[in-house]
Amino acid sequence: MPDGQGPIQSLLQEFAKLPGIGPKSAERIVHFLLSGERRVAVGLRQALQSVLDQVRPCRECFNLTDGGELCAICSDPRRDGSALCVVETPRDVTLFERTGSFRGLYHVLGGRLAPLDGVGPERLTLTALVDRVRRGGVREVILATSPTLEGDGTALFVSGLLAGTVSVTKLARGLPTGASLELTNSQILADALEARRAV
Repeated sequence: MPDGQGPIQSLLQEFAKLPGIGPKSAERIVHFLLSGERRVAVGLRQALQSVLDQVRPCRECFNLTDGGELCAICSDPRRDGSALCVVETPRDVTLFERTGSFRGLYHVLGGRLAPLDGVGPERLTLTALVDRVRRGGVREVILATSPTLEGDGTALFVSGLLAGTVSVTKLARGLPTGASLELTNSQILADALEARRAV
């Protein structure tokens, strides 16, 4: 494909910015959209425009909503408002909801602390989280950040902010069901020992 900044090259560059899509995948997608079935491209354009026009953060939990100011979870009276699961992104909410095992509410931080990347506390929804807990009704905050250096640092920072106001717990870590000990790395084994429970 010739170099240049025409509409095709521009579209290739935009697709290549998406996670998991490199230049060759971007090229395949663009050629698919431009060959034959243009209605797929029109449908994609309309879906993207609808998302840009209608989807915004929930004013309470910062999950995504395409309805009113509150997302479907925050506006559901059947949810348990005493348990608040703190996650990094709206995608994490989707993952938990898919399990069907948590009936509480969520709070989306909008990322995790990463000082080397310039992400400090002011870039996250920490003030809103503290205000939400102080309003009352929340008995337990479950920290469900990623098991990484930044995720653990964020969880530690949040637990410090909430110390003395509410019960703060974090997700257990350890061996997944069906795992073989000989194939498990030392950090997973250490986490499993730390999170052990009575039988």
